[in-house]
Amino acid sequence: MICRKIGRKNPWSINQLLRCIYSATATPSGAAGGAAAKRASSEVGLLSRAQAHIFTNHRTLISLKNHHNRDSLLGIKGGCCYFTSEALADHLPVVSGGMIDVPLAQTGEGIAECELLKWFVQEGDQVEEFQPLCEVQSDKATIEITSRYRGKVSKLLHVPGNIVKVGETLLKMAVDENELQQNQQIETSESVISELVDIVDSLKEQKTGGVLSTPAVRNFAKQLGVDVEHVHGSGKEGRVLKEDILKYATERGIFKESTKSFSAPSGDEKFQDVVSSTYDGWEYEDKTLPLRGFQRAMVKSMSLAAKIPHFHYVEEINCNALVELKTSFQKDNTDPDVKFTFLPLLIKSLSMALTKYPLLNSCFTQELQEVILKGSHNIGIAMATPNGLVVPNIKKVQSLSILEITKEVSRLQQLALGNKLSPNDITGGTITLSNIGAIGGKFGSPLINVPEVSIIAMGRMQRIPRFDEHGNVYSASIMTVNIGADHRVLDGATVARFCNEWKLFIEKPELLMLHMT
Repeated sequence: MICRKIGRKNPWSINQLLRCIYSATATPSGAAGGAAAKRASSEVGLLSRAQAHIFTNHRTLISLKNHHNRDSLLGIKGGCCYFTSEALADHLPVVSGGMIDVPLAQTGEGIAECELLKWFVQEGDQVEEFQPLCEVQSDKATIEITSRYRGKVSKLLHVPGNIVKVGETLLKMAVDENELQQNQQIETSESVISELVDIVDSLKEQKTGGVLSTPAVRNFAKQLGVDVEHVHGSGKEGRVLKEDILKYATERGIFKESTKSFSAPSGDEKFQDVVSSTYDGWEYEDKTLPLRGFQRAMVKSMSLAAKIPHFHYVEEINCNALVELKTSFQKDNTDPDVKFTFLPLLIKSLSMALTKYPLLNSCFTQELQEVILKGSHNIGIAMATPNGLVVPNIKKVQSLSILEITKEVSRLQQLALGNKLSPNDITGGTITLSNIGAIGGKFGSPLINVPEVSIIAMGRMQRIPRFDEHGNVYSASIMTVNIGADHRVLDGATVARFCNEWKLFIEKPELLMLHMT
């Protein structure tokens, strides 16, 4: 969509993009560098003259010739490389008498299907370009699908609750044929540019050796302990996709998925496979509930967590000073939209402790046997929602004030309850807090949120009698915390020292003032 807007406003700006692509392919030096620079200049010149025709005539055949009888900087061997819109016909919308099929676009890497949550349009509605059409949910986030055309909705092919495959038609729309032709010209141009970028990416990957795959896929393979070099790629030019990694891991017993749990319902039925049984004259029904969205993501993440050797460290923390500080904040609060709780104080004190013990704010790469210490404290907060468990995270907590953390927690909670969290909100976490005590229970034994190496469960705060140093009984607000750690990375002594540091900040919150930047 962004490229489409740029192309309409200033088609020649694409030339700048192409020059950036060339400049990123190599940094030659010396005599060889001079020759390479001449070849690059020649190819850029050819492409610059040709790209004007891309936007004026979408059926133009573009030829990039290699006049130097040597390997081109674009990785084009031999005489020339051709690009034509004829080869891109399969990527254009299906058109029949001004009627087009609007498919479900790819919403993210590795996403094969989404659940349709709701429609923003109805049959007969007039739709503008970039207007939201519907809302869908994958196992990663909730996303709005927008229109690529201006026209009239003719027919909706799905109802809310349906599972729609990527590429499957969502609706039919009647559009003006002239506008459709203009859009197709721009789409063809974008496809040509995308193909050029793919050539450059392929050249870079060939230089480094190995199979073709994106960094995200390689990272996913590392998490499963799979050597991507052994996986047969099903993507373009043998590129290894996330589905290939999952298939490889499943075939070798590294990772197992329950196909029954993931089966999509048919029609409008939410429950399937109703089995009736009779006992003492009473009839009971077994109902199969398909897992979707965040629940499906939890199945995958917990299956990976089960492979990690956990150990747990339990401690009791006196929160009397924390209770007084929270009461003081709320008493002096003049903003009705801000409600102070214990959680922001616990998050900030946790960040302070992580500064001294950064190993708990890291991730482990099993294949390379290395630990990556994360620079940002992106602290995840486990939240129970009507749509399942979700763990959004607060970015760069070490640079935020307690008030800013309070507002961010409130924002994430509202988005989570409304099922409106963005992919950025739920990715990139480095350590997780689970406030199970807000619901009930003294403590729990949490499982690590892969690829993190630690997670903390906080139990219910309760007032119980304690003895002071003189033997006198006093009332104390005690909270039990349980730290789950990856024993491949963390040992008991490190976790104990970290917990003591965190406990010190909680029991003496005035120390936070000394360490804040």
